[in-house]
Formats: sequence, structure tokens, C-alpha cells
Amino acid sequence: MVPQFPQQAATNGRRLRVLGVDPAVAGATGFGVIEADGSSAPRLMHFGAWKLPASVTFAVRLREIHFLVSGIVEQFAPDAVAVESVFTALNAGTALKLAEVRGVVLLAAAQAQIPAHSYSPREVKANVTGYGNASKQQVQQMVKALLGLAERPEPSDAADALAVALCHAQMSRMRERLAASATPHRLAKATPPGLRPARISLPRAR
Repeated sequence: MVPQFPQQAATNGRRLRVLGVDPAVAGATGFGVIEADGSSAPRLMHFGAWKLPASVTFAVRLREIHFLVSGIVEQFAPDAVAVESVFTALNAGTALKLAEVRGVVLLAAAQAQIPAHSYSPREVKANVTGYGNASKQQVQQMVKALLGLAERPEPSDAADALAVALCHAQMSRMRERLAASATPHRLAKATPPGLRPARISLPRAR
């Protein structure tokens, strides 16, 4: 059963809306939706964590997570989906199952024709807190500060998902600025100084 979320009114101006997902094998899968435009503080739209009973089979867990992400995508129409990548320190069995959970998240994004991006836990922590080995509490505190929240977002799985979304928003804006700064340089390089296109005179018809 996919939880129902309130409809969100359209915002004025072009803003980047990101759905962040922190996938889990046995625990809660965190999710969070933010909006950012680079000129003001990011805005929180929705967040939470989805946990199924331990008795549920892994196949059912995959199906429900797919339903969950598809439902959020349908209601909030994000411009991008950001997912935390597999933690390399996990044992092989857990890593394979986590990859399958990530797979259904990526599938939901692909079905909605939304680009998906992956970030390692270290990348997320470094972008959000400035420290790649930050604790969960430090991540929660920075997410609270960046989104202007009164309290730290709970549970930590939801805070991690918001951190993934914030990470992508920052990385996306950085790529845009780099691309914008590189364009004039490319144009200048393509047209050497002092070089003008030659004029061709065509004979007039008599």
C-alpha cells in the first residue's frame, strides 16, 4: 500500500526539485523531496521513511519500495532522483541485495523518464557537512541548518535521504556554473582574435 501525500502547489520561477532516496535492505528506506534554485535556501517539500515488517519477503520488499518511489515521483514530479550508492564495506550478500533495492528505485525513475544520479555516502557527507566521515547526528544537524528546520529531521534514514537530495542540488548547480564559465572561453578559442569571416561578392544578374 503506497502512502498518500498531499498535492504540492506549483512554485514561481524555475527551481530544481530533487527526490533523494536512501535505500535499505532490512531497515527503513528514507526519502525526501527538496527544491533549490541556488539563490536562496533550499526548501523542504516532503520527507519520511518506509519500513516493512520483518516477515515480508525480499521480493515483496522490492515491489513495495518501487510502489513507494513511483508514488512520490507521480505526486511531486521531481526533476531528478538522487540515490545513495552501495557502501563498499558491506558484505557481498548485503551489497547484492542493496543493489537490487537501488535497481527498483532507478527503475521507477526511468519509467517516469526522470534522470537518476548516484552518490557515495562519503560524497554526500562531504558535500553536506564538509567532512566525508561525518556521523549521522552531524548529517542531521547540517540538513536541519541547510533547510531551515526547527528540529533535526527524524528518523536518520529520512535525514540521509534529504542529504542525498541536497548533495545532488549542490553538485548540479556547480556543474551549471562550470559549464557557463567554460562557454565564453570555448567561443574565444574557436574564433581567433582579429579574424573575421571573408566576404564573398556574387556577380549581379544582367
